[in-house]
Amino acid sequence: MSFPFPPPSPYEQARERNTSRTGVARVAALAVLLSLISGFIGGVIATQVDESSDTASDKPFTQVTAAPVVSDVEQDELSGVAQAAQRLANSVVTISSSVDSGLSEGEATGTGVVVTSNGEILTNAHVVDGASEVRVRFAGETEPVVADVVAADSGNDLALLRVNASGLTAATFAKPGSVRVGDQVVAIGYALALDGGPSITTGIVSALKRTIFTESGALNSLIQTDAAISSGNSGGPLANMRGEVVGINTAVARGDTNSSANNIGFAISVDEVLAVLQQLRDQASGDAREEGFLGVSLEPRSDGGVGSIISTVQPGSPAQEAGIVVGDIVLAVDGEPVNGQAGLVAAIRDRSPGDSISIELVRDGERLTVTATLVARPRS
Repeated sequence: MSFPFPPPSPYEQARERNTSRTGVARVAALAVLLSLISGFIGGVIATQVDESSDTASDKPFTQVTAAPVVSDVEQDELSGVAQAAQRLANSVVTISSSVDSGLSEGEATGTGVVVTSNGEILTNAHVVDGASEVRVRFAGETEPVVADVVAADSGNDLALLRVNASGLTAATFAKPGSVRVGDQVVAIGYALALDGGPSITTGIVSALKRTIFTESGALNSLIQTDAAISSGNSGGPLANMRGEVVGINTAVARGDTNSSANNIGFAISVDEVLAVLQQLRDQASGDAREEGFLGVSLEPRSDGGVGSIISTVQPGSPAQEAGIVVGDIVLAVDGEPVNGQAGLVAAIRDRSPGDSISIELVRDGERLTVTATLVARPRS
């Protein structure tokens, strides 16, 4: 914005205040003169008003005002963001966990999504990790209820809770594979544990199939979004404009002394969520699943290229039988990009013994694809 004259600086204002006292006598004399003149003019005007008499001057003054403009937009004409948030409003809960680390006690706050009407709730595993008690508060309620953690998968950062309730409003999940880069999305969650209802932020899907490294390992098949995600959003839904859950918010990138990060958040994609949800249910029922095993080690590339380098291949392993050799560059497993050992673990973590996986490689500058059939992970 530009001004016709620059605003006065603090020094200019001080000068005005200080110099205003030096002409007190001169101002007083001028005031007397103006008083005499205005008295004379006022007398003339008063005489003229009296002579023009009892017409309009006797009528009371009435200020003309307009009625406030009120929108006539109906409920079904709300914006897409408002509609999406409203459709999920009764399916989003706040989760409070009492955490005892042995050295100190504290409270952790996160968000959850109602999965079934009879009490199943999905959240991040790190929200309830180490909790001695977990409480859930539903939309519109003032008191929380105690929830049981029936299953957790720290590798995939998802946990399944159960409360003694019925008639809950379950969220609708989007169809796997339906999310596209550029789709508008809404993140819902109890950011920073602020009072009142959940926070609503909006953005787009910035990228798909991201892999990030966390304290518990690697998370893959992530949706990257520029919708603001803060502490307390963990475990809450990332939704499309139809109010369908496309992901579970889990992490946000933060800058450090060597890099900066703005509006980079991550959500576990619906494709991964639905697969892990079934595994959590199986775990809760006592049906533990064995993890698949490939039999290789990787090292990261240092030349700026994509993928990771095979550093070892165990004899007799599925990798050796598939024809993988040391020096091969792994680009992806079943379409999931691989970057480092943890990235490979994340790519095959949800597969079971007997599953076949497709591995994209580069060998001597040529791209090829091999298929390996996983076996049960050897017990150490």
